[in-house]
Amino acid sequence: MRSGARFVPVQSGMRRMRVAATGLLVAMAVLFVLATHLQPHHPAFGFVRAFAEAAMVGGLADWFAVTALFRHPLGLPIPHTAIIPRNKDRIGETLASFLRDNFLIPSVVARRMRSVDVAGAAGRFLANPAPEGRLREGASRLLADLLESLDQERLGGMVKSAISARLKSLEVSPLLGKTLEAAMTDERHVPILDAIVTWAGRTLDANEELIRDMVHTRAGWILRLAGLDEKLAEAIIDGLRKLTIDMAIDEKHPLRTKAEEALAILAWDMQHDPAMRAKVDGWKNEILANPAVGEWVGGLWENSRAGLLKAARDPQAALAGRFGEALRQLGETLQSDARLKRAINQFARRAAAGAAATYGSSIVKLVSETVRGWDAETVTLRLEGAVGRDLQYIRINGTLVGGLVGLALHAADVLG
Repeated sequence: MRSGARFVPVQSGMRRMRVAATGLLVAMAVLFVLATHLQPHHPAFGFVRAFAEAAMVGGLADWFAVTALFRHPLGLPIPHTAIIPRNKDRIGETLASFLRDNFLIPSVVARRMRSVDVAGAAGRFLANPAPEGRLREGASRLLADLLESLDQERLGGMVKSAISARLKSLEVSPLLGKTLEAAMTDERHVPILDAIVTWAGRTLDANEELIRDMVHTRAGWILRLAGLDEKLAEAIIDGLRKLTIDMAIDEKHPLRTKAEEALAILAWDMQHDPAMRAKVDGWKNEILANPAVGEWVGGLWENSRAGLLKAARDPQAALAGRFGEALRQLGETLQSDARLKRAINQFARRAAAGAAATYGSSIVKLVSETVRGWDAETVTLRLEGAVGRDLQYIRINGTLVGGLVGLALHAADVLG
């Protein structure tokens, strides 16, 4: 729509200039007729007649030359006219060769890219993004359109498969073992043991009746008859309560020491024992095979895509918050870090040169075949619309310059 909107004013301006050039030529013809009739009455009209005559010759010559570029003058099949329609294939090949020789040679692209600071431009934009602008809005629309155009079912499946494959290939057991070992070295496991002991005490308090019922059920009739089951249950509960209190107070309690020793053995086994590593790997695979985990993994992409779409649709929000601050820091780094800037610019040059080497011939072929596929009328209209207005100026200039030359020659003849 925009290219068409531009094409209409160009055609309109060309028509106006064509009317002006033709009107000037007609005016010269009328002036020539008047001067011819008035010349016997005064010699000055001879100069006017010479000017008008030469102007008509110059205007007609330029009209013929301009018209011959696009069509046959007056519809007559004069040789070497309608040059552009007859040579459109050669024009397409010449244009393609021009692009190939001046723009799409890898060495030329690399040389031109040396003066382009891609990293600096990106850094300036990220560090000080304009509050508004076509660059931000265009990038935002492009990202949103790209995300919406992707095949969500296929892409979601690809993301899910990639994440699942990565998790399955990850050796969890050594990682967990090293994490546990590091936690014990820094004594970060102590709060966990404290929490376990506290949880055990609260669980005991909440389940006293359950313990009494279990003792009463399992005790013999003699113990129940003597009422010893209640005393036994009370002793068990008091003993367990005292144990949890002692473990909570005394960090050197034997049971806590035993627990720490067990954790240390577990950390070593997860790193070095093949049987333990296989067991942990089996647990990992069972967890990944759970449908709920599969749905969670599949939802990661949708949540990420939804967030990206929301940010892309709102260019102001996209550069706000922590993400915007991270982008601004990246922009400052791109401007200040000469080594990083040099690496990125070098990558951009190589990418552009590689694209020219890989796709240059395809682009040239596309241009040539596109022009060859146009019909002669389309080529004529497009080229005439592009340069026709300037060609009409040539007609006007030819008319006026021709008239001045004729006037000069007449003056030289009269005065000589």
